Amino acid sequence: MPIPLIASDHHLAHDGLVELMAGRPVPCFESPQRATAIREALLATGDYTLEAPVEHGPDPIAAVHDLELVDLVEHAWADAVAAGRDPSVPLLPDTFLLGAYAAGMSLERLPVGRHDRLGAFCFDTATPIVAGTADAAHAAVDIALTALDRVLEGEPLAYALCRPPGHHAGRNLIGGYCFFNNAAIVAQAARDRGAQRVAILDVDFHHGNGTQQIFWERGDVLYVSLHGDPAGIYPYFSGFAVERGDSAGEGTTLNLPLAPGTDGDTYLATLDEALGAIRAFDADAPLVVSLGFDTYHADPICNLALQTDDYARIGAAIRSLAMRVVAIQEGGYAIEALGANAVAFLGALGAEFGAHPARRGDPHP
Repeated sequence: MPIPLIASDHHLAHDGLVELMAGRPVPCFESPQRATAIREALLATGDYTLEAPVEHGPDPIAAVHDLELVDLVEHAWADAVAAGRDPSVPLLPDTFLLGAYAAGMSLERLPVGRHDRLGAFCFDTATPIVAGTADAAHAAVDIALTALDRVLEGEPLAYALCRPPGHHAGRNLIGGYCFFNNAAIVAQAARDRGAQRVAILDVDFHHGNGTQQIFWERGDVLYVSLHGDPAGIYPYFSGFAVERGDSAGEGTTLNLPLAPGTDGDTYLATLDEALGAIRAFDADAPLVVSLGFDTYHADPICNLALQTDDYARIGAAIRSLAMRVVAIQEGGYAIEALGANAVAFLGALGAEFGAHPARRGDPHP
């Protein structure tokens, strides 16, 4: 049976993006060509059926993100243009509201223009907003939730080709190219539809600091992440092995940082530890996979050494969990290899799904 590939063209207007790197404006690695390359490669195999997302409304986003953040994403661009900002220049914050800076200051009244509030809700200079950003971010959420719908309806695997990505977005923060946390929204939606425990496996090269923040004090969602060592890799300030969650969530965060140059064999050995934690958690919902291909050896912002064949091995290892899967696209910036890497991973993950008559995380009636 073909694998559902949920995608839309709304992301195409989230374009012309510029970030500041070492104080210099440079084109974002996050571009529309990423999603196009993956979609074309998957459809060329004949193993996927392309489906448009279904609108799910604002409630699933509000279940994860503060309303002030949602309002900012939706209106910052229009406010900036109305205030006379050059519409040909992407919107980035120029001032950041740090905790020490805010001490003793009143935050009851933020600037009226959402564009002037941006530094209170953004943690980097790599998350530009343009005219098409809000529509793209909403569409990405609907893509992810539609993939969840398809799995809850009985599909063993659905792939959400989300752009922009989401795992860096926190409850009240945007950053890392991310605006709404697609994976976290899906995990919460699964809980809201009756699941008691949900597991998220993050295999993007960068730590999903937003996902970790959202579920940090919750024991009902397991967050497991394999990523580049934050001692020298974005987002720098989270993703260390000592971070294990807090309060009811103590022990339901597992970070597995990887040394520079990690190859496929070492990655698979670390993944085995991650999968063991997921098995022990015994989730009763489909597995949510934050899927990044920026672990590839030639990715421009990666220091690992994975090859295309390794993605098939990773997909097969995850398949051994015998869980239904919602795979949600995050990063991956070596555009010339994205299609092949996606075909390898998803092909192995989806192989022979029908061989398991009863799967952990089967849909609820």
